Amino acid sequence: MLPYRLLAFLPLLRRIRRFMHDPVGTQERVLRRLLQRAAHTEWGQRYGFAELARARDVVRAYQERVPLHTYADLRADVERMRQGMTDICWPGRIRYFAVSSGTASSGTLLPVSREMLWANRRFSLSVGLHYLIQSQRGAFLRGRHLSLPGRVDEDAQHPGTWVGEISALVFLHAPWYLRWGYQAVPEQLLQHPNWEAKLRAIAARAVTQDVRLVVMAPTWALVLFSMLLEEARRQGRPATTIGALWPHLQVFISGGVALSSYRTLIEEYVGLPTLDFVETYGASEGFFAFQSSNDDPALLLHLDNGIFYEFVPIDALHTTNPPRHTVATLEPGVRYALYVTTCSGLWSYSVRDVVRFTQTRPPKLLVAGRTSEMLDLYGEAVFGEEAQAALEEACRQTQARVRTYHIAPKPATRNQPPTHQWLIEFEHPPQQLADFARCIDTYLQRVNRHYQIRREAGAFALPEVVALPPGAFYSWLRQHRSRLSGQTKVPRMQPDRSLADALLAQSQRWATSAETFPNSSA
Repeated sequence: MLPYRLLAFLPLLRRIRRFMHDPVGTQERVLRRLLQRAAHTEWGQRYGFAELARARDVVRAYQERVPLHTYADLRADVERMRQGMTDICWPGRIRYFAVSSGTASSGTLLPVSREMLWANRRFSLSVGLHYLIQSQRGAFLRGRHLSLPGRVDEDAQHPGTWVGEISALVFLHAPWYLRWGYQAVPEQLLQHPNWEAKLRAIAARAVTQDVRLVVMAPTWALVLFSMLLEEARRQGRPATTIGALWPHLQVFISGGVALSSYRTLIEEYVGLPTLDFVETYGASEGFFAFQSSNDDPALLLHLDNGIFYEFVPIDALHTTNPPRHTVATLEPGVRYALYVTTCSGLWSYSVRDVVRFTQTRPPKLLVAGRTSEMLDLYGEAVFGEEAQAALEEACRQTQARVRTYHIAPKPATRNQPPTHQWLIEFEHPPQQLADFARCIDTYLQRVNRHYQIRREAGAFALPEVVALPPGAFYSWLRQHRSRLSGQTKVPRMQPDRSLADALLAQSQRWATSAETFPNSSA
Protein backbone atom coordinates (compact mmCIF):
# COMPACT_ATOMS: atom_id res chain seq x y z
CA MET A 1 0.00 0.00 0.00
CA LEU A 2 1.41 3.39 -1.01
CA PRO A 3 1.77 6.14 1.58
CA TYR A 4 -1.00 8.68 1.10
CA ARG A 5 1.38 11.46 0.02
CA LEU A 6 2.70 9.30 -2.84
CA LEU A 7 -0.71 8.76 -4.44
CA ALA A 8 -0.18 11.90 -6.54
CA PHE A 9 2.55 10.07 -8.44
CA LEU A 10 0.36 7.17 -9.55
CA PRO A 11 -0.09 8.67 -13.08
CA LEU A 12 3.62 8.00 -13.62
CA LEU A 13 3.03 4.30 -13.01
CA ARG A 14 -0.07 4.30 -15.21
CA ARG A 15 2.00 5.78 -18.03
CA ILE A 16 4.43 2.85 -17.73
CA ARG A 17 1.62 0.28 -17.67
CA ARG A 18 0.04 1.83 -20.78
CA PHE A 19 3.13 1.67 -22.94
CA MET A 20 3.97 -1.86 -21.73
CA HIS A 21 0.48 -2.93 -22.84
CA ASP A 22 0.62 -1.09 -26.19
CA PRO A 23 4.24 -0.28 -27.16
CA VAL A 24 3.62 0.23 -30.89
CA GLY A 25 0.56 2.44 -30.46
CA THR A 26 2.30 4.49 -27.76
CA GLN A 27 5.28 5.24 -29.98
CA GLU A 28 3.04 6.21 -32.90
CA ARG A 29 1.19 8.67 -30.67
CA VAL A 30 4.47 10.11 -29.36
CA LEU A 31 5.73 10.71 -32.92
CA ARG A 32 2.47 12.30 -34.01
CA ARG A 33 2.51 14.68 -31.02
CA LEU A 34 6.12 15.69 -31.72
CA LEU A 35 5.35 16.42 -35.36
CA GLN A 36 2.27 18.47 -34.46
CA ARG A 37 4.18 20.43 -31.83
CA ALA A 38 7.04 21.35 -34.18
CA ALA A 39 5.00 21.82 -37.36
CA HIS A 40 5.64 25.59 -37.57
CA THR A 41 9.36 25.47 -36.87
CA GLU A 42 12.00 25.75 -39.58
CA TRP A 43 12.55 22.01 -39.53
CA GLY A 44 8.79 21.46 -39.54
CA GLN A 45 8.38 23.62 -42.63
CA ARG A 46 11.36 21.96 -44.32
CA TYR A 47 9.97 18.44 -44.01
CA GLY A 48 6.24 19.16 -43.87
CA PHE A 49 5.60 17.99 -40.32
CA ALA A 50 1.97 19.12 -40.37
CA GLU A 51 1.24 16.85 -43.32
CA LEU A 52 3.18 13.95 -41.81
CA ALA A 53 1.27 14.26 -38.54
CA ARG A 54 -2.00 13.70 -40.44
CA ALA A 55 -0.80 10.60 -42.28
CA ARG A 56 -2.58 7.36 -41.45
CA ASP A 57 0.75 5.52 -41.19
CA VAL A 58 2.67 8.28 -39.45
CA VAL A 59 5.83 6.23 -38.93
CA ARG A 60 6.17 5.22 -42.56
CA ALA A 61 5.44 8.75 -43.79
CA TYR A 62 7.99 10.20 -41.40
CA GLN A 63 10.75 7.76 -42.33
CA GLU A 64 10.18 8.24 -46.05
CA ARG A 65 10.66 12.00 -45.79
CA VAL A 66 12.95 12.70 -42.83
CA PRO A 67 16.50 11.32 -43.15
CA LEU A 68 18.78 10.11 -40.39
CA HIS A 69 20.85 12.91 -38.86
CA THR A 70 24.15 13.36 -37.06
CA TYR A 71 25.50 16.33 -35.13
CA ALA A 72 27.03 17.73 -38.31
CA ASP A 73 23.48 18.35 -39.57
CA LEU A 74 22.57 20.20 -36.37
CA ARG A 75 25.71 22.17 -35.50
CA ALA A 76 24.88 25.38 -37.41
CA ASP A 77 21.34 25.48 -36.03
CA VAL A 78 22.61 24.97 -32.48
CA GLU A 79 24.78 28.06 -32.86
CA ARG A 80 21.77 30.08 -34.06
CA MET A 81 19.70 28.84 -31.11
CA ARG A 82 22.48 29.86 -28.71
CA GLN A 83 22.28 33.35 -30.21
CA GLY A 84 18.61 33.52 -29.24
CA MET A 85 16.86 32.65 -32.51
CA THR A 86 13.52 30.92 -32.03
CA ASP A 87 11.41 28.25 -33.73
CA ILE A 88 14.30 26.49 -35.44
CA CYS A 89 13.92 22.81 -34.62
CA TRP A 90 11.55 23.17 -31.64
CA PRO A 91 8.97 25.89 -30.82
CA GLY A 92 10.14 28.95 -28.92
CA ARG A 93 13.57 29.79 -27.62
CA ILE A 94 15.92 27.10 -26.33
CA ARG A 95 17.74 28.40 -23.26
CA TYR A 96 19.48 25.22 -22.09
CA PHE A 97 22.19 23.22 -23.83
CA ALA A 98 23.73 19.96 -22.65
CA VAL A 99 27.44 19.40 -23.18
CA SER A 100 27.50 15.92 -24.67
CA SER A 101 31.26 15.93 -25.29
CA GLY A 102 34.10 18.41 -25.46
CA THR A 103 33.53 21.98 -24.22
CA ALA A 104 31.02 24.75 -24.75
CA SER A 105 33.28 26.33 -27.38
CA SER A 106 34.25 23.29 -29.44
CA GLY A 107 32.27 20.26 -28.31
CA THR A 108 28.84 18.78 -28.92
CA LEU A 109 26.06 20.95 -27.50
CA LEU A 110 22.54 19.60 -27.66
CA PRO A 111 19.37 21.67 -27.19
CA VAL A 112 17.34 20.85 -24.08
CA SER A 113 13.80 22.20 -24.12
CA ARG A 114 11.61 22.78 -21.07
CA GLU A 115 9.48 19.86 -22.26
CA MET A 116 12.55 17.61 -22.13
CA LEU A 117 13.48 18.84 -18.67
CA TRP A 118 9.98 17.89 -17.50
CA ALA A 119 10.26 14.52 -19.27
CA ASN A 120 13.59 13.83 -17.54
CA ARG A 121 12.03 14.81 -14.24
CA ARG A 122 9.12 12.41 -14.81
CA PHE A 123 11.56 9.66 -15.73
CA SER A 124 13.62 10.11 -12.54
CA LEU A 125 10.53 10.11 -10.34
CA SER A 126 9.20 7.06 -12.18
CA VAL A 127 12.39 5.12 -11.51
CA GLY A 128 12.20 5.83 -7.77
CA LEU A 129 8.49 5.11 -7.55
CA HIS A 130 8.77 1.91 -9.57
CA TYR A 131 11.61 0.73 -7.31
CA LEU A 132 9.50 1.50 -4.23
CA ILE A 133 6.58 -0.54 -5.57
CA GLN A 134 8.79 -3.45 -6.67
CA SER A 135 10.92 -3.64 -3.51
CA GLN A 136 8.29 -2.70 -0.92
CA ARG A 137 11.19 -1.05 0.94
CA GLY A 138 10.41 2.56 1.77
CA ALA A 139 13.11 3.23 4.35
CA PHE A 140 15.19 5.19 1.81
CA LEU A 141 12.53 7.92 2.02
CA ARG A 142 13.39 8.49 5.68
CA GLY A 143 17.02 9.51 5.10
CA ARG A 144 19.26 11.58 2.86
CA HIS A 145 19.95 11.12 -0.84
CA LEU A 146 23.29 11.81 -2.52
CA SER A 147 23.71 12.59 -6.21
CA LEU A 148 26.74 13.82 -8.11
CA PRO A 149 25.58 16.24 -10.81
CA GLY A 150 27.91 18.20 -13.02
CA ARG A 151 27.90 21.98 -13.44
CA VAL A 152 25.81 24.40 -15.42
CA ASP A 153 26.88 27.96 -16.19
CA GLU A 154 25.50 30.89 -18.08
CA ASP A 155 26.97 30.95 -21.58
CA ALA A 156 29.54 33.73 -21.51
CA GLN A 157 29.25 34.20 -25.27
CA HIS A 158 25.46 34.22 -25.31
CA PRO A 159 23.84 35.68 -22.15
CA GLY A 160 20.45 34.24 -21.38
CA THR A 161 21.43 30.70 -22.32
CA TRP A 162 22.85 28.05 -19.99
CA VAL A 163 25.34 25.31 -20.76
CA GLY A 164 26.27 22.29 -18.65
CA GLU A 165 26.05 18.55 -18.13
CA ILE A 166 22.58 17.08 -18.41
CA SER A 167 22.89 15.80 -14.83
CA ALA A 168 23.24 19.40 -13.62
CA LEU A 169 20.24 20.59 -15.65
CA VAL A 170 18.13 17.72 -14.31
CA PHE A 171 19.19 18.48 -10.73
CA LEU A 172 18.37 22.19 -11.04
CA HIS A 173 14.88 21.31 -12.29
CA ALA A 174 14.22 18.55 -9.77
CA PRO A 175 11.23 19.00 -7.45
CA TRP A 176 11.98 21.41 -4.61
CA TYR A 177 11.14 18.81 -1.96
CA LEU A 178 13.88 16.51 -3.30
CA ARG A 179 16.49 19.27 -3.60
CA TRP A 180 15.86 20.79 -0.19
CA GLY A 181 14.37 17.94 1.80
CA TYR A 182 16.50 14.98 0.77
CA GLN A 183 19.81 16.13 -0.74
CA ALA A 184 22.69 15.26 1.61
CA VAL A 185 24.87 18.25 0.68
CA PRO A 186 24.02 21.88 -0.16
CA GLU A 187 23.33 22.89 -3.73
CA GLN A 188 26.14 25.46 -3.65
CA LEU A 189 28.64 22.69 -2.94
CA LEU A 190 27.35 20.59 -5.85
CA GLN A 191 28.06 23.51 -8.18
CA HIS A 192 31.69 23.86 -7.07
CA PRO A 193 33.82 24.75 -10.14
CA ASN A 194 36.70 22.35 -9.36
CA TRP A 195 35.69 18.71 -9.72
CA GLU A 196 38.25 17.12 -7.37
CA ALA A 197 37.77 19.81 -4.70
CA LYS A 198 34.04 19.28 -5.07
CA LEU A 199 34.37 15.53 -4.49
CA ARG A 200 36.46 16.08 -1.36
CA ALA A 201 34.03 18.67 -0.02
CA ILE A 202 31.10 16.31 -0.64
CA ALA A 203 32.96 13.54 1.20
CA ALA A 204 33.63 15.85 4.16
CA ARG A 205 29.97 16.88 4.37
CA ALA A 206 28.29 13.56 3.56
CA VAL A 207 30.42 11.34 5.78
CA THR A 208 28.28 12.23 8.81
CA GLN A 209 24.91 12.16 7.00
CA ASP A 210 22.32 9.37 7.08
CA VAL A 211 22.59 8.62 3.36
CA ARG A 212 20.13 5.97 2.17
CA LEU A 213 20.09 6.48 -1.60
CA VAL A 214 22.99 7.18 -3.98
CA VAL A 215 22.60 8.28 -7.61
CA MET A 216 25.78 8.47 -9.69
CA ALA A 217 28.02 6.79 -12.24
CA PRO A 218 29.77 3.72 -10.76
CA THR A 219 33.20 4.96 -11.85
CA TRP A 220 32.88 8.16 -9.80
CA ALA A 221 31.22 6.32 -6.92
CA LEU A 222 34.45 4.37 -6.43
CA VAL A 223 36.43 7.61 -6.30
CA LEU A 224 34.00 9.20 -3.84
CA PHE A 225 33.86 6.08 -1.65
CA SER A 226 37.66 6.12 -1.34
CA MET A 227 37.52 9.78 -0.32
CA LEU A 228 34.76 9.05 2.20
CA LEU A 229 36.84 6.38 3.93
CA GLU A 230 39.84 8.70 3.92
CA GLU A 231 37.75 11.53 5.38
CA ALA A 232 36.37 9.24 8.09
CA ARG A 233 39.90 8.35 9.15
CA ARG A 234 40.84 12.02 9.19
CA GLN A 235 37.88 12.77 11.48
CA GLY A 236 38.91 10.03 13.88
CA ARG A 237 36.14 7.57 13.02
CA PRO A 238 37.93 5.02 10.83
CA ALA A 239 35.83 2.58 8.83
CA THR A 240 36.62 -0.18 6.37
CA THR A 241 33.31 -0.03 4.48
CA ILE A 242 30.83 2.61 3.40
CA GLY A 243 28.16 0.59 5.19
CA ALA A 244 29.88 1.36 8.50
CA LEU A 245 29.42 5.08 7.75
CA TRP A 246 25.97 4.78 6.15
CA PRO A 247 24.38 1.72 7.80
CA HIS A 248 20.96 2.49 6.30
CA LEU A 249 22.17 2.82 2.69
CA GLN A 250 19.49 0.96 0.75
CA VAL A 251 19.74 1.59 -2.99
CA PHE A 252 22.36 2.59 -5.56
CA ILE A 253 20.87 4.08 -8.74
CA SER A 254 23.46 3.78 -11.48
CA GLY A 255 23.90 5.54 -14.81
CA GLY A 256 26.51 6.77 -17.26
CA VAL A 257 28.42 3.51 -17.72
CA ALA A 258 27.47 -0.16 -17.53
CA LEU A 259 26.97 -1.26 -13.95
CA SER A 260 27.98 -4.90 -14.47
CA SER A 261 31.73 -4.20 -14.50
CA TYR A 262 31.55 -2.36 -11.17
CA ARG A 263 28.76 -3.97 -9.18
CA THR A 264 30.90 -6.50 -7.28
CA LEU A 265 33.49 -3.87 -6.40
CA ILE A 266 30.80 -1.45 -5.18
CA GLU A 267 29.28 -4.24 -3.08
CA GLU A 268 32.69 -4.82 -1.48
CA TYR A 269 33.12 -1.11 -0.77
CA VAL A 270 29.65 -0.80 0.76
CA GLY A 271 29.63 -4.08 2.65
CA LEU A 272 25.85 -4.23 3.14
CA PRO A 273 24.19 -7.45 1.89
CA THR A 274 20.81 -5.69 1.56
CA LEU A 275 22.00 -3.03 -0.91
CA ASP A 276 19.76 -2.83 -3.99
CA PHE A 277 20.88 -1.66 -7.43
CA VAL A 278 18.80 0.06 -10.10
CA GLU A 279 20.51 0.71 -13.43
CA THR A 280 19.35 3.48 -15.77
CA TYR A 281 20.23 4.41 -19.34
CA GLY A 282 20.22 8.04 -20.32
CA ALA A 283 22.23 10.58 -22.26
CA SER A 284 22.26 14.27 -23.11
CA GLU A 285 19.62 13.46 -25.74
CA GLY A 286 17.16 12.12 -23.17
CA PHE A 287 16.51 9.43 -20.57
CA PHE A 288 15.72 6.14 -22.28
CA ALA A 289 15.45 3.05 -20.07
CA PHE A 290 15.63 1.73 -16.53
CA GLN A 291 15.92 -1.58 -14.72
CA SER A 292 12.38 -2.62 -13.88
CA SER A 293 13.19 -5.90 -12.13
CA ASN A 294 15.93 -6.72 -9.64
CA ASP A 295 16.45 -10.19 -11.12
CA ASP A 296 16.77 -9.02 -14.74
CA PRO A 297 19.70 -6.79 -15.78
CA ALA A 298 17.97 -5.79 -19.03
CA LEU A 299 16.49 -2.29 -19.03
CA LEU A 300 12.88 -1.45 -19.86
CA LEU A 301 12.71 1.07 -22.72
CA HIS A 302 10.49 3.97 -21.64
CA LEU A 303 8.22 4.53 -24.64
CA ASP A 304 6.20 7.51 -23.39
CA ASN A 305 8.81 10.04 -22.34
CA GLY A 306 8.83 12.51 -25.24
CA ILE A 307 11.07 10.33 -27.41
CA PHE A 308 10.41 8.32 -30.59
CA TYR A 309 12.97 5.56 -31.14
CA GLU A 310 14.47 4.13 -34.31
CA PHE A 311 17.00 1.31 -34.62
CA VAL A 312 19.41 0.66 -37.49
CA PRO A 313 21.14 -2.75 -37.61
CA ILE A 314 24.81 -2.10 -36.97
CA ASP A 315 25.81 -4.21 -39.99
CA ALA A 316 23.80 -1.90 -42.25
CA LEU A 317 24.77 1.37 -40.59
CA HIS A 318 27.00 2.64 -43.39
CA THR A 319 24.85 1.53 -46.33
CA THR A 320 23.05 4.04 -48.54
CA ASN A 321 19.50 3.45 -47.27
CA PRO A 322 19.74 1.41 -44.07
CA PRO A 323 16.58 -0.19 -42.68
CA ARG A 324 15.01 1.84 -39.87
CA HIS A 325 13.29 -0.37 -37.33
CA THR A 326 10.89 0.71 -34.61
CA VAL A 327 9.53 -1.17 -31.60
CA ALA A 328 7.11 -2.82 -34.05
CA THR A 329 9.86 -4.64 -35.97
CA LEU A 330 12.66 -5.27 -33.46
CA GLU A 331 14.38 -8.65 -33.22
CA PRO A 332 16.04 -9.91 -30.02
CA GLY A 333 19.78 -10.40 -30.16
CA VAL A 334 20.46 -8.00 -33.05
CA ARG A 335 22.81 -5.09 -32.44
CA TYR A 336 21.20 -1.79 -33.38
CA ALA A 337 22.48 1.77 -33.60
CA LEU A 338 20.07 4.01 -31.69
CA TYR A 339 18.41 7.08 -33.25
CA VAL A 340 15.97 9.35 -31.42
CA THR A 341 13.37 11.98 -32.23
CA THR A 342 12.77 14.12 -29.15
CA CYS A 343 10.81 16.95 -27.60
CA SER A 344 14.00 19.01 -27.72
CA GLY A 345 13.94 19.13 -31.52
CA LEU A 346 16.24 16.25 -32.44
CA TRP A 347 14.91 14.44 -35.50
CA SER A 348 16.10 10.89 -36.20
CA TYR A 349 19.33 11.84 -34.46
CA SER A 350 22.21 9.43 -33.91
CA VAL A 351 22.92 8.82 -30.22
CA ARG A 352 26.01 6.80 -31.28
CA ASP A 353 25.09 3.98 -28.92
CA VAL A 354 24.63 0.32 -29.81
CA VAL A 355 21.83 -1.57 -28.08
CA ARG A 356 20.68 -5.18 -28.11
CA PHE A 357 17.21 -6.31 -27.08
CA THR A 358 16.61 -9.33 -24.88
CA GLN A 359 12.85 -9.20 -25.50
CA THR A 360 10.44 -7.02 -27.46
CA ARG A 361 7.10 -7.19 -25.61
CA PRO A 362 7.74 -5.07 -23.67
CA PRO A 363 11.08 -4.01 -25.14
CA LYS A 364 14.04 -4.60 -22.82
CA LEU A 365 17.59 -3.82 -23.86
CA LEU A 366 21.23 -4.00 -22.94
CA VAL A 367 23.68 -1.31 -24.01
CA ALA A 368 26.27 -3.01 -26.21
CA GLY A 369 28.63 -0.03 -26.50
CA ARG A 370 29.20 2.89 -28.83
CA THR A 371 28.96 2.77 -32.61
CA SER A 372 32.65 3.66 -32.59
CA GLU A 373 33.42 1.05 -29.92
CA MET A 374 34.73 -1.84 -31.97
CA LEU A 375 38.23 -3.07 -32.82
CA ASP A 376 38.42 -4.51 -36.34
CA LEU A 377 41.82 -3.54 -37.74
CA TYR A 378 42.68 -7.18 -38.41
CA GLY A 379 39.24 -8.65 -39.11
CA GLU A 380 38.65 -9.63 -35.46
CA ALA A 381 35.48 -7.48 -35.09
CA VAL A 382 35.43 -7.33 -31.27
CA PHE A 383 32.60 -5.17 -29.94
CA GLY A 384 32.71 -3.22 -26.69
CA GLU A 385 30.00 -5.43 -25.20
CA GLU A 386 32.04 -8.58 -25.88
CA ALA A 387 35.19 -7.04 -24.41
CA GLN A 388 33.37 -6.02 -21.24
CA ALA A 389 31.85 -9.49 -20.86
CA ALA A 390 35.26 -11.10 -21.40
CA LEU A 391 36.73 -8.91 -18.68
CA GLU A 392 33.96 -9.85 -16.26
CA GLU A 393 34.49 -13.56 -16.99
CA ALA A 394 38.23 -13.23 -16.42
CA CYS A 395 37.56 -11.51 -13.10
CA ARG A 396 35.17 -14.26 -12.07
CA GLN A 397 37.65 -17.02 -12.86
CA THR A 398 40.71 -15.36 -11.29
CA GLN A 399 39.02 -13.58 -8.35
CA ALA A 400 40.34 -10.26 -9.67
CA ARG A 401 38.58 -6.89 -9.46
CA VAL A 402 38.93 -4.18 -12.09
CA ARG A 403 38.49 -0.44 -11.62
CA THR A 404 38.74 0.62 -15.26
CA TYR A 405 40.44 -0.36 -18.50
CA HIS A 406 41.34 0.59 -22.06
CA ILE A 407 41.95 -1.66 -25.06
CA ALA A 408 44.13 -0.71 -28.03
CA PRO A 409 45.46 -2.61 -31.05
CA LYS A 410 49.07 -3.76 -30.93
CA PRO A 411 50.55 -4.05 -34.44
CA ALA A 412 52.43 -7.10 -35.63
CA THR A 413 56.17 -7.38 -35.20
CA ARG A 414 58.64 -9.64 -36.98
CA ASN A 415 58.19 -12.30 -34.30
CA GLN A 416 54.51 -11.96 -33.38
CA PRO A 417 51.19 -11.37 -35.13
CA PRO A 418 48.99 -8.43 -34.10
CA THR A 419 46.91 -8.52 -30.95
CA HIS A 420 45.00 -6.36 -28.47
CA GLN A 421 46.69 -4.69 -25.55
CA TRP A 422 44.52 -4.44 -22.42
CA LEU A 423 45.61 -1.66 -20.07
CA ILE A 424 43.90 -2.38 -16.75
CA GLU A 425 43.84 -0.65 -13.39
CA PHE A 426 43.06 -3.40 -10.89
CA GLU A 427 41.48 -3.04 -7.49
CA HIS A 428 42.51 -6.65 -6.78
CA PRO A 429 44.96 -8.00 -9.39
CA PRO A 430 45.00 -11.67 -10.40
CA GLN A 431 47.89 -13.82 -9.25
CA GLN A 432 49.09 -14.21 -12.83
CA LEU A 433 48.37 -11.73 -15.62
CA ALA A 434 48.95 -14.52 -18.15
CA ASP A 435 46.03 -16.50 -16.67
CA PHE A 436 43.86 -13.39 -16.87
CA ALA A 437 44.80 -12.94 -20.54
CA ARG A 438 43.99 -16.57 -21.33
CA CYS A 439 40.55 -16.20 -19.73
CA ILE A 440 39.84 -13.18 -21.94
CA ASP A 441 41.06 -15.05 -25.00
CA THR A 442 38.99 -18.16 -24.27
CA TYR A 443 35.82 -16.14 -23.80
CA LEU A 444 36.28 -14.11 -26.98
CA GLN A 445 36.95 -17.26 -29.02
CA ARG A 446 33.72 -18.74 -27.64
CA VAL A 447 31.45 -15.79 -28.49
CA ASN A 448 33.12 -14.23 -31.55
CA ARG A 449 33.61 -16.35 -34.68
CA HIS A 450 35.76 -13.72 -36.44
CA TYR A 451 38.14 -13.61 -33.49
CA GLN A 452 38.21 -17.40 -33.16
CA ILE A 453 39.11 -17.97 -36.83
CA ARG A 454 42.03 -15.57 -36.64
CA ARG A 455 43.31 -17.10 -33.41
CA GLU A 456 43.09 -20.64 -34.81
CA ALA A 457 44.92 -19.56 -37.96
CA GLY A 458 47.70 -17.97 -35.95
CA ALA A 459 46.88 -14.58 -37.47
CA PHE A 460 46.18 -13.03 -34.08
CA ALA A 461 48.14 -13.39 -30.85
CA LEU A 462 47.04 -13.92 -27.25
CA PRO A 463 45.89 -10.62 -25.70
CA GLU A 464 48.52 -8.73 -23.77
CA VAL A 465 47.41 -7.55 -20.31
CA VAL A 466 49.28 -4.65 -18.70
CA ALA A 467 48.53 -3.73 -15.08
CA LEU A 468 48.69 0.02 -14.58
CA PRO A 469 49.42 1.61 -11.18
CA PRO A 470 46.52 2.92 -9.05
CA GLY A 471 45.41 6.35 -10.19
CA ALA A 472 46.73 6.06 -13.75
CA PHE A 473 43.44 6.73 -15.50
CA TYR A 474 42.37 9.47 -13.10
CA SER A 475 45.70 11.22 -13.54
CA TRP A 476 45.34 11.02 -17.32
CA LEU A 477 41.83 12.51 -17.12
CA ARG A 478 43.07 15.43 -15.00
CA GLN A 479 45.84 16.18 -17.47
CA HIS A 480 43.87 15.78 -20.69
CA ARG A 481 40.33 16.88 -19.84
CA SER A 482 39.93 20.61 -19.27
CA ARG A 483 36.80 20.06 -17.21
CA LEU A 484 36.02 16.94 -15.21
CA SER A 485 32.43 16.03 -14.41
CA GLY A 486 30.21 13.09 -13.64
CA GLN A 487 29.95 12.47 -17.39
CA THR A 488 33.71 12.34 -18.00
CA LYS A 489 34.68 8.83 -19.09
CA VAL A 490 37.80 7.03 -20.20
CA PRO A 491 37.37 5.59 -23.74
CA ARG A 492 37.14 1.82 -23.39
CA MET A 493 38.64 1.04 -26.78
CA GLN A 494 40.16 2.98 -29.65
CA PRO A 495 41.46 1.90 -33.07
CA ASP A 496 44.60 3.98 -32.50
CA ARG A 497 47.19 3.94 -29.73
CA SER A 498 47.11 7.60 -28.67
CA LEU A 499 45.58 6.95 -25.24
CA ALA A 500 47.39 3.65 -24.69
CA ASP A 501 50.80 5.13 -25.43
CA ALA A 502 50.08 8.15 -23.19
CA LEU A 503 49.08 5.87 -20.29
CA LEU A 504 52.14 3.67 -20.72
CA ALA A 505 54.48 6.66 -20.92
CA GLN A 506 52.92 8.18 -17.80
CA SER A 507 53.23 4.91 -15.88
CA GLN A 508 56.86 4.58 -16.96
CA ARG A 509 57.62 8.07 -15.62
CA TRP A 510 56.06 7.11 -12.29
CA ALA A 511 58.10 3.90 -12.15
CA THR A 512 61.42 5.73 -12.71
CA SER A 513 60.84 8.73 -10.46
CA ALA A 514 59.76 9.60 -6.94
CA GLU A 515 56.61 11.25 -8.29
CA THR A 516 53.48 10.25 -6.41
CA PHE A 517 50.15 9.65 -8.02
CA PRO A 518 46.53 9.80 -6.86
CA ASN A 519 45.16 6.64 -5.33
CA SER A 520 41.90 6.75 -7.27
CA SER A 521 40.61 6.36 -10.78
CA ALA A 522 37.59 7.00 -12.97
